[in-house]
Amino acid sequence: MKLGKTVSTALLIGVSALLLTLPACQKQEGPAEKAGKEMDKAVEKVGQQIEKAGESVQDAAKDAKK
Repeated sequence: MKLGKTVSTALLIGVSALLLTLPACQKQEGPAEKAGKEMDKAVEKVGQQIEKAGESVQDAAKDAKK
């Protein structure tokens, strides 16, 4: 019984230590990665605007048929 508690405690301490140290291991973003993410955001916004424009054109075409 005592062995089980010891193993459980050791496992809990190990997992806690792992969870606390993992975020510190992440590599910081460099300027190129930041620029790439900004470009991705810009491209996504442009794509959304193109979709809106296409929907507007479709709506206008439907109205013109009436």
